[in-house]
Amino acid sequence: MAFAEKNLLVLEPVEIAGRHLKRYHVTADPAGIEPEVEKAAYALLPELLPEPDGTPAAAFAVLHRGGDTGAYLNVYSWVWDNVLHFGGAAAGQPALDCPDTDPAHFVRVAPGARNWIGCVWELAPFGHERDAWVRHMLAPDRPDLAGYLADALASGTTGRT
Repeated sequence: MAFAEKNLLVLEPVEIAGRHLKRYHVTADPAGIEPEVEKAAYALLPELLPEPDGTPAAAFAVLHRGGDTGAYLNVYSWVWDNVLHFGGAAAGQPALDCPDTDPAHFVRVAPGARNWIGCVWELAPFGHERDAWVRHMLAPDRPDLAGYLADALASGTTGRT
């Protein structure tokens, strides 16, 4: 199997369960992720968020539609001022204990069952998000949450190769 980058689509931030969320979609399909998959993923998303700890309530999510029946939701929430908390869910992937092959039937990936934080396509936003958090939240005299939320990786592909 030859490696190929996938499409990366950046959506407008939303607020879910009191947390400001930047959204990235990853898929090989140029038409994007099916609406029913997106709706199901975001319905489960509040269960993947940590309790507030005083850190500005911000996160970024990567919704990835695999090339088979699988779909994956990775949610990275900023906690403890400079640490990422991970919450994951999957759909349509029996290898991850999903009950069926329906890509819109998301279940939480049990903590400790798989200590994975993302595949090569899902990790594309990581460097940008780290730098944006430092640039807007940690380096200035006063954190700029609006600046952080507006500072997203550009849509395109998951890699620059």
